[in-house]
Amino acid sequence: MAFYETVSNGVTLVKSSLIPMRHAFTTRYGGVSGGIYASLNLGENRGDDPEAVRENYRRLAGAVGFELDKLVFTKQVHGSCVRTVTSLDSRELFAAPRFECDGLATAEEDLPLICYTADCVPVLLCDPVKNTAAAVHSGWRSTVADISARAVGALAAMGSRPEDIRAAIGPAIGRCCFEVGRDVADAMFAWLGREAEPFLVRREGAGDKFLADLRGATRHRLISLGLRPENIDVSGECTMCSPGKYWSHRVTQGHRGSQAAVIIPDRRS
Repeated sequence: MAFYETVSNGVTLVKSSLIPMRHAFTTRYGGVSGGIYASLNLGENRGDDPEAVRENYRRLAGAVGFELDKLVFTKQVHGSCVRTVTSLDSRELFAAPRFECDGLATAEEDLPLICYTADCVPVLLCDPVKNTAAAVHSGWRSTVADISARAVGALAAMGSRPEDIRAAIGPAIGRCCFEVGRDVADAMFAWLGREAEPFLVRREGAGDKFLADLRGATRHRLISLGLRPENIDVSGECTMCSPGKYWSHRVTQGHRGSQAAVIIPDRRS
């Protein structure tokens, strides 16, 4: 299992060899947006030119292989809700979201699910046995609210067994850069108990500050939920260390575009 980079339709994508379905984690490369949004901005509400955003989506759809009018979006609110969706939940770009949640799950073939990040952890889940999938936006608040358990539970409700589920935890802010305060550390301990210790390192000379490893903690939680360690792939790329390749909310202080993670259940894959 490994993450690898590919270029398709002019768009640079990151994928996991562990995921047999059509999927991708986007980078900033290959779009048409300009200025602070250059170049593959997929954020509809960041202030970018709508026509540039539409073209970026057209390029992504061509690169990954999905119909743009089938895409399922949500308004992300840093919560723990994971919603099971069908094609009835698809919407056009720039249309009002149908619901608020940070995870989407489906068993419907050819239905693309998408989530957005710019330092937060994107998690793609799939079960190639039951052909179920989920896309999860897991910032620290969603992470400690146990959105991983909600996502695995949503797939289980559609017949998936945890031991059949595969997970790709994509590019996100790494422990090298994710400095947090006591509030986040306490929330991680409340979530994982003493098992949170390996994922928090006290910052030397910085008072009550820690460096947090959200991706490592998410992997740990998925294993505790029944996923096999060999079925979990974790990207080693830090978005804050690579602001030219990935959008980083912390680097730009919020003046940015958004990257995306997308997955499509597909028995042909």
